[in-house]
Amino acid sequence: MPKESPDDFPVIPKELSWLSFNQRVLQEAEDPSVPIIQRIRYLGIFSNNSDEFFRVRVADVKRLILFSGAKQSEYSKQLLEKITRNVLKQRKTFEKTLSSILTELRRRHIYLVNERQLTDKQGLYVKQYFHEKILPELSLVFLDDKSPLPHLKEGSIYLAIQACHNDAQRYAILEIPTNRLDRFILIPPKNRKHNKVLIVLDNVIRYCLEDVFIGSIPIDEVHAFTIKITRDAELELGETITKSLLDKMTTSLKKRSFGIPVRMIYDSNMPQKMLDFMTKKLGFKHSDNLIPGGRYHNSKDFMSFPNLGPSYLELKELPLIPVPELETTGNIFNCISHQDCLLYYPYNSFSYIIKLLRTAAIDPTVRSIKINLYRVASKSKVIESLINAVRNGKEVTTVVELQARFDEQANIGWAQRLTEAGVQVIFGIPGLKVHSKLIVIKRQEGNTYKYYSHIGTGNFHEKTARIYTDFSLLTYDQEIGKEVEKVFDFIKYTHHRHTFKKLLVSPYDNRTSITALIDNEINYASKRKTARITIKCNNLVDKTIVDKLYEASQAGVSIRLIIRGMCSIVPSIPGISDNIEAISIVDRYLEHARVYIFHNKNKPKYYISSADLMTRNMDHRVEVSCPISDPKLQEKIQKILDYQWNDRVKARVLNDKQDNQLKPRGNRRKIRSQHQIHRFMCLSAKESMKNNIDPET
Repeated sequence: MPKESPDDFPVIPKELSWLSFNQRVLQEAEDPSVPIIQRIRYLGIFSNNSDEFFRVRVADVKRLILFSGAKQSEYSKQLLEKITRNVLKQRKTFEKTLSSILTELRRRHIYLVNERQLTDKQGLYVKQYFHEKILPELSLVFLDDKSPLPHLKEGSIYLAIQACHNDAQRYAILEIPTNRLDRFILIPPKNRKHNKVLIVLDNVIRYCLEDVFIGSIPIDEVHAFTIKITRDAELELGETITKSLLDKMTTSLKKRSFGIPVRMIYDSNMPQKMLDFMTKKLGFKHSDNLIPGGRYHNSKDFMSFPNLGPSYLELKELPLIPVPELETTGNIFNCISHQDCLLYYPYNSFSYIIKLLRTAAIDPTVRSIKINLYRVASKSKVIESLINAVRNGKEVTTVVELQARFDEQANIGWAQRLTEAGVQVIFGIPGLKVHSKLIVIKRQEGNTYKYYSHIGTGNFHEKTARIYTDFSLLTYDQEIGKEVEKVFDFIKYTHHRHTFKKLLVSPYDNRTSITALIDNEINYASKRKTARITIKCNNLVDKTIVDKLYEASQAGVSIRLIIRGMCSIVPSIPGISDNIEAISIVDRYLEHARVYIFHNKNKPKYYISSADLMTRNMDHRVEVSCPISDPKLQEKIQKILDYQWNDRVKARVLNDKQDNQLKPRGNRRKIRSQHQIHRFMCLSAKESMKNNIDPET
C-alpha cells in the first residue's frame, strides 16, 4: 500500500477529541464499581470541564465562523453542529446518571430533596434559614420589553421567574448566590430512616419564592426556571505600550465578565414564550448553543458534595510515601548534592518543595532564588517562603504569569504582594506565556557558586499537588543549573540569545529537538533496528508532530501513547498508524505528567516536560523539557509508565470511533495502575530506607 502524504493523514478535531475525554469522566460517574460519593463528584468534574470547554473551545470555533474565510467558516459551522449533537447526547447521559446516583444515595439513607418534598417541620426550618441567611443576599430585577436585560455573570446561575396576577404576568431575574452561600444545605430529617437530608440552595429559594416579592407587586402564583450563561473567556489584550501589562490584564479581566455569550442552558420546562423572551434579550439565535436541561445547573458544585455516610462511600485516601533521600534532619541541600531525586505527586508530598524553599530562605550560604509561578494555592506556603527569603537578605526573582487562564486575578494579587515585599517580579514575555516549572537556587560553597535546580511537569500549587500526578526533579547537575539560569535570563532579557545542550526549551528548540528524536527512531527502524517511542502527556494535537508520528509508524517505529485529554492521532489504521497504540486513564488522580521516551538503540533518552504536544506549547510558550540521566530514576519512570500501559481497570482505548472502550483484559489479572504505582513506590521507599545513609551522618 503506498504511503500517504502528511496532507492525507487523518486527524481528529481537537474539540471532538476533548469531548471524548469528558465522556471518559462521565463514564467514571456511570461506573457502579466507583464509590457513590465519588461518582457524584465526577459529575461535578464533568460539569466544570464542560463550562471551560464552552468558554474556550466553542468560543474559538464561533470566532472562526465569524472572522475566517468562507472555506474555514463552513468547516467551523459543521464542526459546531457536531459539537452540539455530542453535547446534547452527553447531557442526556448526565441527567440519567444523576438520577441513578440519587436513587443509590437514598438506599444509603442520604436524601437530596426538593422544595415539594419538605414536611411542615422541615418547611419551618427552611423558611427561617431563608429569612436569616438567604433573603439578605438576593436582588430581584424585573424585566420588560423595553429595558435591557441586566448583565448575567459568567459562572453564576439564575432563576428566570414568571409571576402571575389575574390575567397578567411579569418576568423577573434572580441570581442564586452560590459564591457567598453553600449550595448544599443540611436540614432536619423527616424521620429516623431519613437521617441525612440535603436541599440545594436553589430549592430553598423556590420554596420561599413568594416572600421575595413582599412589598413589590401582587402575585397569585409564581414559577421559577434555572438558566445559566457561558461567555467567551478569551482576554482581549491590545498591543498598546501606553499601559503596563498589569494594567492591561486588569482591564481585560473586567471585559471577560462581559464576554460574548456562547451557551445558554435552561430548564426544559420553561414555557416557550418565556424562553423566546429570554433568548431574544440575550441575543441568542436558534442556531446557537441553547441547551435544554433539568431544573439544576452549575453541577460543578457536585465536586464538593459532602459525604454524610460511612467513609467507604468515597475513595479511601492513599497515604503519602516518604522519599528516604530527602528525609534528613540536616540540610536538604546536602541530600540533593549526593544524588538527583525524582518526586512523583501525589504519591510523594509537595512538602519537600516547601522544605527546599524554607531552607533556602534561611540558609546563610544561599545567595539567590529564582522561580516560575504559573498557578499557586490560595494560601501559598511557596509565596510565604519567598517573602521570608527576602527578609533574610536573599535576592529573590519570580516570574509571575499573568495570563494563566482563570488564575489571572489571583496572580495579579500575588504579583502585587511579592513586589511590596521586595521580591523582583517579572511578568514574562509579550506573546509568550511562561509555562515552565523551574526553580534555581544559587548557593556559595567555598569560593564558588553552586546551583540547585528544580524542573517539573506541574505547578507549585500545594492543593493540586494532592490530586494531579506530576514529576519534580531536584538536581545538583551544574550544567542543568546554568541552563535553568539561562531560561530566566531569556525571560528577563528577550534579546539575549542562548544555546542549550541539555534542556529542550520552547520556543527555542523543543519542537526541533523532539522532531529530531523521532527522526532518529525512524532512521533506526529503516535499518531494521529496534525503534520505540513512548509519550505520556495531556494533549497531542500539534499537526506537524502528529504527522511525524504517522511517518514514524509507517517506518516501523513502535509508538505507545498515554494521553489524558485531546488526541488528534487515529491509531491502528492499516498502512498509516498500524504501529501506534493509544490509551487514556481517568482515575482518582488527574494524570498530568508529561514524559517523552526514545529507545535510541537501547540507550534510551528520557525527558520530563512542562510542555504538551500542542502548537502553543512548542511555539508560543516558554517550556522546558529536561533529560533524566540517572539510571535509577529512568527505571522508576519506566516502571510507572509500564503499570499505566498495562492498566486493565481504568485505561480506555483511543480509536477512530472515540467510543472509549476499556482496554481488553483477556486472561490477564486486573491491574489498576494508580494503586499498583502506590504499592511499587511504597516498596521502593522501604528498600531505600534500608540502604539510605543520611548525608548529615
